[in-house]
Amino acid sequence: MTDPYEQMLTRAYSQITETSGDDGRFSVPEARVYIEGKTTLLENFAEIASTLRRDQDHLMKYLLGELGTAGKIDGNRAIFNGKFEQTVIENAIKNYTEDYVICSECGKPDTRLVKDGRVLMLRCDACGGHRPVRKRRPRSEPVGSRIEEGQVLDVDIEHLSRRGDGVAKVGKYTIYVANSKPGQKVKVRITRVSGSIGFTERA
Repeated sequence: MTDPYEQMLTRAYSQITETSGDDGRFSVPEARVYIEGKTTLLENFAEIASTLRRDQDHLMKYLLGELGTAGKIDGNRAIFNGKFEQTVIENAIKNYTEDYVICSECGKPDTRLVKDGRVLMLRCDACGGHRPVRKRRPRSEPVGSRIEEGQVLDVDIEHLSRRGDGVAKVGKYTIYVANSKPGQKVKVRITRVSGSIGFTERA
């Protein structure tokens, strides 16, 4: 008859995530993002989920919420409705990594998600630390800071996107303006809002 203590010990070891064994900086693969028609493809989605050691469905649900759009997993890639710059998707992955992967005690990625009652906990197998998952809350926005379709704004172009569109910032929103250059101040009309991304036409 197996000793109950040995049974518990065996069960405990079976639940431990193998640590990375790497004392260097944890590195998530750079997102390979492509615009295809009216959709955005994240070509190495499966590789990123594997590096983070997280369920693909969990990561996908988070990204869809951050981007404020719909989408699906297609093999090793993820497809999002709408056009999103690489930096936008990389920021969403970075936020996920900070909230759902990295241990706040030792800074290592050797963690797993466990339920403690109704509370989702991040438990670290490297140092034994654990904490509730810090779900990101929408920041409270001052009155008038939310942009809407049809709204006319004066924006300052800060830099160019990879596609050559001007990029401006309005609060939490990234605004794309075609045929504009850094340093210009232009009047635009919001034609579409997708999450924290605004698309425009000249007003």
